[in-house]
Amino acid sequence: MTVTLTPQFERRNRLTSALRPILALPHAILVGPIYWWSRSGGVGLLGAAAYVLAIVSWFSLLMTGDHPRGIREFSLYYLRWRTRALAYMALFVDTYPPFGDGPYPATVDVPDPAVPRDRATIAVRLLLALPHFVVLFFLLLGWLVTTVVAWFAILFTGAYPPSLYPFGAGVMRWTLRVEAYLLLLVDEYPPFSLE
Repeated sequence: MTVTLTPQFERRNRLTSALRPILALPHAILVGPIYWWSRSGGVGLLGAAAYVLAIVSWFSLLMTGDHPRGIREFSLYYLRWRTRALAYMALFVDTYPPFGDGPYPATVDVPDPAVPRDRATIAVRLLLALPHFVVLFFLLLGWLVTTVVAWFAILFTGAYPPSLYPFGAGVMRWTLRVEAYLLLLVDEYPPFSLE
């Protein structure tokens, strides 16, 4: 799985950056805010549907070894949209993300997993992801702090601090890898890495 980001460091739009929490609200409602397991519902409307469909996929994969194509496509659609929305919410770019699919400076590529699927890891997928939840909880708190610092920097200087970018982009990649794993889009265990 590959997450590609083309950040915009200089010549940032201070007005849209100042209003980012409000401007990002429609995307947060549809695909969720940065904290996808928060008490407020975290994954958004499309994300909730994707996770319900992941339960259907879980049963299908365990019983037949097959991931229903329509469910996989919907989950990939959600993950692509979420990638673009997160890049916007995290202030990596100023361009407003499209509703649905469309070109954007943040993309995710999820190759089809090897066949046959690994039913043993699928059966205990949620348990296997627990260590990631613990680590991501703290990383997401750190990402929130660095995003607030970047927000103030953009408001005062018109530039995103390049020194904050590797951490934020790394946490975003890690989060998306865990989501792809939970949505049963990949069988490879997500690495504990910001790379």
